[in-house]
Amino acid sequence: MLQTSDRYTVNRDTLTIRGVITSDQGQYWCRGLRDGRPKSSHLSSTVSFTVMERPKAVLKVSPDERVFRGETVTLTCDIQRAGDIQWTYSWFKDGSVIRDVTERLYSITSVSDRAEYSCRGERSDSQRSYISAAVTLTVSDLKPKPELTSDPAGAALTGNTVTLICHMNPATGWDFYWYRHTLNSETKTQTNSYRVKIDSVSDGGQYWCRAGRGKPVYYTQYSDALWVNVTVSPKAVVTVRPDERVFRGETVALRCDIKWGGDTEWTYRWETEGTNWYKNSADRCTKECSNSETDNQKNRNAVSWCLEQELNISSVEDFHSGKYSCRGQKNTQCSQRSDAVTLTVSAEAQAAVRVSPQPWLTEGDSVTLICEVTGSSTGWTFSWFRDDDRLSDSSRGAGGSYTLSPAALQHTGVYTCRAERGRPAYYTKNSSTQTLWITGVSPSVSLVVSPSRSQHFSSDSLSLSCEDQRNSAGWTVRRYTDRNTEDCSKQTGSTCRIVSLSTSDSGVYWCQSESGERRHPLNITVHNGDVILESSVDPVIEGHTLTLHCLHRSTNSSILRADFYKDGSLVQNQTTGEMSITTVSKSHEGFYYCKTERGQSLHSWISVRVSEGQISVSSILSFLLAACPYLLSTVVLLFKCYRARVPSAEDQSQYAVTEETST
Repeated sequence: MLQTSDRYTVNRDTLTIRGVITSDQGQYWCRGLRDGRPKSSHLSSTVSFTVMERPKAVLKVSPDERVFRGETVTLTCDIQRAGDIQWTYSWFKDGSVIRDVTERLYSITSVSDRAEYSCRGERSDSQRSYISAAVTLTVSDLKPKPELTSDPAGAALTGNTVTLICHMNPATGWDFYWYRHTLNSETKTQTNSYRVKIDSVSDGGQYWCRAGRGKPVYYTQYSDALWVNVTVSPKAVVTVRPDERVFRGETVALRCDIKWGGDTEWTYRWETEGTNWYKNSADRCTKECSNSETDNQKNRNAVSWCLEQELNISSVEDFHSGKYSCRGQKNTQCSQRSDAVTLTVSAEAQAAVRVSPQPWLTEGDSVTLICEVTGSSTGWTFSWFRDDDRLSDSSRGAGGSYTLSPAALQHTGVYTCRAERGRPAYYTKNSSTQTLWITGVSPSVSLVVSPSRSQHFSSDSLSLSCEDQRNSAGWTVRRYTDRNTEDCSKQTGSTCRIVSLSTSDSGVYWCQSESGERRHPLNITVHNGDVILESSVDPVIEGHTLTLHCLHRSTNSSILRADFYKDGSLVQNQTTGEMSITTVSKSHEGFYYCKTERGQSLHSWISVRVSEGQISVSSILSFLLAACPYLLSTVVLLFKCYRARVPSAEDQSQYAVTEETST
């Protein structure tokens, strides 16, 4: 039973609790007492109440506690933990009640003075909230002016974006208005940044901003104009060393160059498409270019990562194959992406050797061996080998061409080449072999061919004999075909007879002694077609007559009409099937073939030789005429002697004809 105390007062049927606290909440009931009988009444029904902590008012200011003269300011009084209770509000300015204002919102339409504001809530039963903390409203007389900056600062590159930033202090509650080139049109944003897409140089120029807030809108001053300089974005260029086509195991370097403002200020972004090796890279880019979103939409399959200016692959493999491109990045600005280069990784490289003009030649001729890498031509140096030994002067052919001029007998042999490039050096496989055949100008042993021509019809017969001016015994006919080196079939002594020729009999034939000496190599070509070119197997002497015939298989005689070609160009149209050059010179040397309505012959190499006798006599004549005019009679005598010697010199001359298969 409650008794009267400092906090509780019982006055007959009324209980008063002063300074109610949380522990006072709960259920209460009562009963009546008297002196007579019965002494007490029944207990009343219970009543209960809840004790709530007095709420606190919170004052909010919009747009800000720092405002500018003329702005509209709205003060809001919120009662915390007020529940659904209806409140009326009291407003205080500098401690004094503002009369006739009882709403939750209090608007000052044109603020002019600095003041301190607070508020309080009151219920219908006269219970009140705590008074809010005071808010000081500061009013500035000066109309604000924002500052406009750009990111990045300085020149912008086409293809990128520039972010304009409009700085306001205070920064609360503003909308921002943007102007380009003129103040006649504006773009509104709710943030203080505005992205400008720089598509061309015309997107540069003057930009302004200003801010506004409230209703009606209070506008700041315009910012100072910001000049955005735009420069055409440079395009990156990818170069590949040693080549875009490389071979497994080579070292490859890809370099990204940007011809603008130097290379040191750029970082580099490499992008690949179709490769897998980037998956192990730890240098994926974290800072994107300002235009990366657009670029990524265009290159959905590209993967980029950040590396140095030069991308090095120490031992390239198949999975490195693919498209590579790059671009430079300065802060958030990027150069134009380079054109993609396609890196193709192939299996081990193979060198190949060929000879020009022919592999069989006479001492004193010139011949060039050419080494190439199949499918690649960039950055190679070459080494040369004869009979598996590296040539001491191999460096002469480092560029891919090894020339023997003049060729000598000791140059006969089997040649191969090999290519290398890069650091560390990458070596190709050795080429297939190429045999060079060199014979003397006037060999003591001659290979006599019957019929005496270099081209022959298949199914015809052929006889080859070794004739030695001293002794023909001990010499045999051998040949080198596309199969191997072998003795001539059906050989009797120094003579080889082939009854029915086939294309497999095409090759180089020569005379070989028991000791292994090789003499007088000649090229024999067997043709399945209906037309061949008839020419001697030996070289023609300069100044003599060269006669060529176009023969048909059915008649084995000249065709009435034929066109003759040299090195692919038409030389003569003849109705007799025969072509003659009465005075041959070195310029007539080359590959010849004939063409008729019935078909086309294979190609034959016509070699032109300068007579040693003519050279020596001419030199003697020139010397004598210049040295002593009085020796004219001696000159005449020598000339007569020379004329008497010419037939024997002709008999010892050679006339070589070689073939290459027409394509």
